[in-house]
Amino acid sequence: MTGDMEGSDRPMMEFLYFPEDKSEYIPAVLMLILFIVAAAVTMVVIIKASRKEEKKTEETFYPKDHKESEH
Repeated sequence: MTGDMEGSDRPMMEFLYFPEDKSEYIPAVLMLILFIVAAAVTMVVIIKASRKEEKKTEETFYPKDHKESEH
């Protein structure tokens, strides 16, 4: 066999599935939306935690009296 599917009844890409009933897309879309929202919430939480850690680090290693004496 040469690899081409000429004369074959099998589709070229049988791993792709496009349902006739479009309502089968609803769970997939809902899961996609859920994961996007979860990723956004996680990103916001990580950014807030990072800013909090940055502030704590600045207060620990660069006290306010040190900043005032520099200027």
